[in-house]
Amino acid sequence: MGIDFAPLITFVIITTFTPGPNNISSASMGLLYGYKKSVGFLAGIMAGFFSIMLLCAFVSSAILNFMPAIEPFLRMVGATYILWLAVGAARTSYIFTRGNTSSLGFKNGFFLQTFNPKVIIYGLTLYSSFLSSAADNQVALTVFAALFALTAFCATSTWALGGAAIKKHLREPNLRLVVNAVLVLLLVYAAIDLSGALSLVK
Repeated sequence: MGIDFAPLITFVIITTFTPGPNNISSASMGLLYGYKKSVGFLAGIMAGFFSIMLLCAFVSSAILNFMPAIEPFLRMVGATYILWLAVGAARTSYIFTRGNTSSLGFKNGFFLQTFNPKVIIYGLTLYSSFLSSAADNQVALTVFAALFALTAFCATSTWALGGAAIKKHLREPNLRLVVNAVLVLLLVYAAIDLSGALSLVK
């Protein structure tokens, strides 16, 4: 498998740890109920995430096996999506509120993934672009799905444990500006590398 791990890891870490439905809801759960009472919800997110990743893996695999000529197009679509995420990262406020969130469990976390288009697009981007060379290796696709789900659990756990601190410190305009700038630059790098533009320069 000819996988370029540097942009893959960059994309996975940034996309998984930045604010989104999973992380913000986990932070709210942590603030309201503490980490222990949030574990069921976090486990549900991980299980649902794994299921969606597996689905995306085999859908992408089928597309690439039957229409291998489509890979360059999928790479460009993936690069465009990552650039769109970079724009979103630049605008992120990192502000969430307690609201009226009720205690949620495993089932709620699992089904949150079904209605989270970010996760589906994220999975299709990963498997059709970064991992296209592993399209015919079902074991590798499953292992990567498990690793992505584990990373998601680490991210939601981080937000649940550190929600209050993250909320407090990232309200500082200068710190938020620095964090956003770093995230944007790293996402742009991942997008350019994925598109193949860097290989033209080398």
